[in-house]
Amino acid sequence: MGFFFEGYTPIALGGLILLVAALVALNELTRRSKILAVIMYCAVPVVLVGLIAAGVVGSPSSKTWFGVIKTYSALIGVVGFMLIRYTKLGERKFAWYFPVAILGINIVEAIYRDYEVFVTFKTLTTDAAGLTLLGGPWNLMNALAGVFLLLTMTGWMGIQVANTGSKDMVWPDQLWFWIIAYDLWNVAYCYNCIATRAMYAGVALLISCTLAEFLLKRGVWLQHRAQTLALFGMFSLAVDYQALPAFGITATYNPAAWMTLSALALAFNAGVFVYEVTVIVKTKRNPLKQELYTDLAGYQKNLSANGLK
Repeated sequence: MGFFFEGYTPIALGGLILLVAALVALNELTRRSKILAVIMYCAVPVVLVGLIAAGVVGSPSSKTWFGVIKTYSALIGVVGFMLIRYTKLGERKFAWYFPVAILGINIVEAIYRDYEVFVTFKTLTTDAAGLTLLGGPWNLMNALAGVFLLLTMTGWMGIQVANTGSKDMVWPDQLWFWIIAYDLWNVAYCYNCIATRAMYAGVALLISCTLAEFLLKRGVWLQHRAQTLALFGMFSLAVDYQALPAFGITATYNPAAWMTLSALALAFNAGVFVYEVTVIVKTKRNPLKQELYTDLAGYQKNLSANGLK
């Protein structure tokens, strides 16, 4: 038994590795091929709705508002990013405002859910979706971390389409420290609000998009995140994976673990916010009109990796 998770059987560890590998592979294939992207993110979701309505497939998540909204908001994001990448809309201000709006909406949804769990679940309870939850101060701490995360989204006016064959959507100012801050916040959110599935909907998903960013194509983290989230969301709506032995790693439901993750997320996000303010004061750049981190090596590498320098 671990501090955060338990159930590390060989089958479950193998399932975790295969899930991450599948998400990374499908993300990469659909990133490189417009045809595959249209099939996976436009056609498949429509078919999925019909199959769920007909009772052919389905899981507890497909019966909750949050599971459905989270999946289809991710899909809306992916389709919007495809419009930016593959049409002339990418040359307009739509390319600035839509990505930051869809990311911000997803963060706000999760902030609200943290607060909802804090208010609703005063004792350890299993809800209608099969999630075991307990509200506590960790929810409020992580909600505050989410507020810092919103305040540190910078440089959306620099979003552009890569000058490469895959025509990725590049956000050069979205650097490693903000990505790590997001990962910590999102892991804490998943642990707080979907603890039973946190290893898969949280850790595995974040590993997949972070690996894609740092090992396969840098500067396009939001695109990686949206696509892997949409892929996993569709899978989780169609399949009750919690019932499968290969997905048997679950949270320990330890209040100390909840508190530790949320405290870490809050501390790191507060640190990124302080760093952002320091850069603004030093450079006198306006974060609502200008990119902040153009002087950093990571920013320059993001441009170079996408043929923009």
